[in-house]
Amino acid sequence: MSDDLIFPMTEVLGQPAVRIQSPDGAQATVLLHGGHVVSWIPAGGEEQLYLSPKAVAGAGQAVRGGVPVIFPQFEQRGPDVSLPRHGLARTRTWAVESSSKGKEHAQLTLALDDSAETRAIWPHCFTLELTISVNGPRLDLELYAHNPGETTWPFAAALHTYLAVSDLTHVRLQGLEGRRYVDNVVGGETIEDHPEKRFLGEVDRIYAKTRDLLLRDGPRRLAIEASDMPDTVLWNPGPDKCAALKDMPSDGWQHMLCVEAARIFDPIMLGPDESWTGRQSFTLLAS
Repeated sequence: MSDDLIFPMTEVLGQPAVRIQSPDGAQATVLLHGGHVVSWIPAGGEEQLYLSPKAVAGAGQAVRGGVPVIFPQFEQRGPDVSLPRHGLARTRTWAVESSSKGKEHAQLTLALDDSAETRAIWPHCFTLELTISVNGPRLDLELYAHNPGETTWPFAAALHTYLAVSDLTHVRLQGLEGRRYVDNVVGGETIEDHPEKRFLGEVDRIYAKTRDLLLRDGPRRLAIEASDMPDTVLWNPGPDKCAALKDMPSDGWQHMLCVEAARIFDPIMLGPDESWTGRQSFTLLAS
């Protein structure tokens, strides 16, 4: 752990965590387990992320909610289907790399390097960094990957963001019209023809080449932006699958929607000493 951590350590789900706070009161809480953001509260606002009240964290366990880091594999879409369905980063302990606090923001960077354990299931050298920044109404997440080894490797990545919502049926998501998507519930590919996406239950879609999005939830409006993560994953388990999840309450599906910035359809090929950076940002707009 970095010696210059300027934010207090705390404990969430029985795991060490860091809570960062900017001078205006914006804050985020990040578990070292998984490099996992579990809370984001904008300045003067309310919690924006969904964390299941039944979530657990521990060796080999992924946390249900917040922002799991997906790397280097997304489900069974590649590039290496022999890996766990969401890769190896979300269940391992990250280290504090740096922290800072300015006049208008607070920032924390966590890092994860390859180990004998990771190389046993994915034989590559890597360094990941996740930088979390909060300021006013905004949360910025930056995922950085570096290849310090001598061989080229491909990877997929996603920031699996669980957004808290008042009621899923009240949510509207704008910005997907005209985008091609794969539907993992009914199968097949098609083009989104609705200017405003609505949700009634289970959804599991990957949209390609998306742009800026706007989530509306009653008077709440949340702007969603991404950089070099051109795909968007929408996921909600719906009532039946949610009831089968041990780490979610049976009504949890009504209060969350995953809107994930991702790099899936076009995986990155990272050569020796090359690096890549992807970002997802959220801004709570004035109502």
